[in-house]
Amino acid sequence: MTEEKKMELLEEMLEVDEGTLKPETLLADLEEWDSIAILSFIVLLDEEFGKSVKAAEIRKFNTIADALKIMEK
Repeated sequence: MTEEKKMELLEEMLEVDEGTLKPETLLADLEEWDSIAILSFIVLLDEEFGKSVKAAEIRKFNTIADALKIMEK
């Protein structure tokens, strides 16, 4: 899956406009990035990538790039 498609999935999940997110976007700057978003991201990883990740690991993310990296593994 391309990085562009992964960004689209994240933007859809967070319900932000297309093109809003960049790899360097700080998660702390996104009011949409909350506990519900973390749960949604866990579901996204499971459904789209067959991965199981704990919320504690996701809470350590600083940027969108961190989310993109785990989507690659």
